[in-house]
Amino acid sequence: MSRFFSKKYEKLVPYVPGEQPQDRSYIKLNTNESPFQASPKAQARAQEAMGRLQLYSDPYCTLLTKKAADLYGVSTDEVLFTNGSDELLNFVIMAFCDGDTPAAFPDITYGFYTVFADLNAVPYRQIPLQADFSVNAADYIGCNKTVIIANPNAPTGLALPISDVEAIVKSNPNNVVVIDEAYVDFGGETAVPLIKKYDNLLIVQTFSKSRSMAGARLGMAIGSPQLIADLRAIQFSTNPFNVNAMTMAAGLGALEDEAYFKRNCAKIIENREWTTLQLSKLGFTTIPSQTNFILTKTSAIGGKALYLALKSKGILIRHFDKPRLRDYIRVTIGTAEEMGAFIAAVQQILEENV
Repeated sequence: MSRFFSKKYEKLVPYVPGEQPQDRSYIKLNTNESPFQASPKAQARAQEAMGRLQLYSDPYCTLLTKKAADLYGVSTDEVLFTNGSDELLNFVIMAFCDGDTPAAFPDITYGFYTVFADLNAVPYRQIPLQADFSVNAADYIGCNKTVIIANPNAPTGLALPISDVEAIVKSNPNNVVVIDEAYVDFGGETAVPLIKKYDNLLIVQTFSKSRSMAGARLGMAIGSPQLIADLRAIQFSTNPFNVNAMTMAAGLGALEDEAYFKRNCAKIIENREWTTLQLSKLGFTTIPSQTNFILTKTSAIGGKALYLALKSKGILIRHFDKPRLRDYIRVTIGTAEEMGAFIAAVQQILEENV
């Protein structure tokens, strides 16, 4: 760091994104991207928007918001779009947490929660997952903090039932409960219908995973009009034009192509189940997943050694060098061909390791 860097950030530990190496061509199974291109309708909409790049983008994302509201059965004042869900999560910490209102989230979950809390000097409590890596809803009942839970969780892939989500929301009426549904389209159950019942519930979703738009950066919040107004106040105090015109147009096209979206989600689920079965035949233990990735391990080789061996064969997966995760690898689910290549490489590595 330079000698000019603010002392309030000197202990900040930045988020570490998944590798994006350029040294060779890899099968990328490390960053939970979609293996499928964005919808043709999304691409066509984005192309159309290129003719208006001399103009500022619509700060209210009017057409996109209307389409999303219709699709999710909510009103337009219950929806907000941001430059990726990461920006939205930062807004959440800024809007609903402070010294008097700490945050609470699992100790093993999306790494940006701690980063945003530290960035904004917000105190937080990390609540340990249970031995099987599941979230214990009882730990959050009446905790009187701003609760943030990824459901399904990452990197475990496990999901809470909606009854547990509702119990947490109901027991914390004076605090916001944020349910991060980045992976909900791969087998989880959305809590969106509950926003009509609870004004303290905020749903966060992303177009990066199931809608194949990780490179476009588009996040969405769904909640009561009051919560959305709070977040918009933060947005307009930061950058009212945070969603660019091409991303906004692509998002509209993606929502207009539900058949493409559902077909790709079904393929990912099918490939996930096939991969899990093949790994079990090779002696792996895999945590049941409701996401577009799996967390898996084997006693035959350590997690880091397997990660390095796969990388040497041109396949990128994710390894977390943390005590409870050290033995595991996280594998994004790709196309059938990519998962076939992954299984073949793993089998070869295991044979070489005997």
